[in-house]
Amino acid sequence: MSYAIALVRSILFWIAFVLMSSICSIGAVVTLPISHHATRGFVRAWAKFHRLICRFILGHRVIVEGAMPDIPVLYVFKHEGAFETIEQPMLFKWPAVFAKEQLFSIPVWGQAARFYGLIPVDRDGGGKAMRAMLNAAKAALAIGRPLVLFAEGTRVPHGKAPPLRSGFAGIYRMLGVPVIPVAVNSGIAYPPHRWVKWPGTITYRIGETIPAGLPREEAEERVWRAINALNPPEALLEKPAE
Repeated sequence: MSYAIALVRSILFWIAFVLMSSICSIGAVVTLPISHHATRGFVRAWAKFHRLICRFILGHRVIVEGAMPDIPVLYVFKHEGAFETIEQPMLFKWPAVFAKEQLFSIPVWGQAARFYGLIPVDRDGGGKAMRAMLNAAKAALAIGRPLVLFAEGTRVPHGKAPPLRSGFAGIYRMLGVPVIPVAVNSGIAYPPHRWVKWPGTITYRIGETIPAGLPREEAEERVWRAINALNPPEALLEKPAE
C-alpha cells in the first residue's frame, strides 16, 4: 500500500476514533451514578469500536494464539503500541490495568478510567504510592478481576526487547499470583508514536503460565522471553542489561 492511501485511511481512522472516544468517555462518566454496569458497557463499546475501525478502515486482522482465561492472575503484555492497551476491555470482561498516573489527568477520559477501576502507577510517588497501587491490585484480584501490566513501561518499536522495569519484580513478589505472558506484534501495523497506521495482521501469542514464588531472575527471564516471542530471533540472542 502506498503512503498516500495509508495517510488517508489513518486520517479517517483518527476522526472516527476521537469522536467515539469522546462519546464513550462522557457516557461512562454520566452513567456512573446510575449504573456501574453501564459505565463498563461504554468502555467495552469503545474497545469494540476501535477493533472495528482498525479492521474496516486500517485493514487490520487480529489473531489470538492460545487462550486468555478471564481469571484473577497477572497478565504481562508486550507493549508495541496503543492498540493492545485499548483492546483490554474487550479481551477481558473487567480488567484492572496498571496505567501511568499522568493518563488520569486527561479531561473526562481520566475520570472514566478511575471510575472503571484502572490502577494508577506513580513512579515518583514513593512508598505511599506503591502501597496504594498494591492495595488496589489486591482488591481487584479479590473480586476476580485479571490484572494487566505492560512491564516494559513504555511503547517499544517492533523488534526491540528492552528489559522489564524493576517494578514488575515487586508486583510479582508482593501479589503472589501466577503470571500469564502475552506477546504482541502490533508495532508492525500500529507503530508507536506515529499516527500513520498500516494494514496487516496483529497477533497475540499467549505464553506458558509462570507460577508464583519463583526467584526474581527466573521469573523476569521467563516473562521477558515469552512476551518477545513474536520478535525476530536475533532480538532474543542476548538479554540487554537493565
